[in-house]
Amino acid sequence: MAKKTFPLSKVYSLLESGPVVLVTTAHKGRANIMAMSWHMMVDFEPPLVSFIVSDRNHSFNLLKATKECVINIPTLEIAEQTIGCGNTSGAKIDKFATFGLTARPAGKVQAPLIEECYASLECRVVDTKNVNKYGMFIAEVLQAWVDPKVKQPQTIHHYGKENFMVAGNHIKIKSKMK
Repeated sequence: MAKKTFPLSKVYSLLESGPVVLVTTAHKGRANIMAMSWHMMVDFEPPLVSFIVSDRNHSFNLLKATKECVINIPTLEIAEQTIGCGNTSGAKIDKFATFGLTARPAGKVQAPLIEECYASLECRVVDTKNVNKYGMFIAEVLQAWVDPKVKQPQTIHHYGKENFMVAGNHIKIKSKMK
């Protein structure tokens, strides 16, 4: 196979593999939702997650002010609402009302869980060293919630512009890792 050059501005589309998530924040009595796909696990115990939020996003200042959020993991069933949350600003609209999503109280943070998402991770920001330079927050997961009825979630994955894929078949391959 002969390879050809690939635009550097699109490299993210080759590495972007995590699911699109809906990050909820709450500040001064108002909740917000932001769609995000730039995230990764940093450590196992305690579970640490790193994620990028542009300073142009409404959620950026909310995260800086409160240092807490919920990372909600949607499935294909609410893909349209998820993309809608990513294409609008919470500074101008109530995304819960606009997209018909249900806020539920979290146990350890002020930001709400999204009922329609199959999993929710309550997080507290523990490292902001790279926020001003890269918009990178590192948060500890304080509480995790999952819908036990969802056995093989069909998560959506963004790989540029209007291009998405849905998580496919689940397979097992023997490994010596525990």
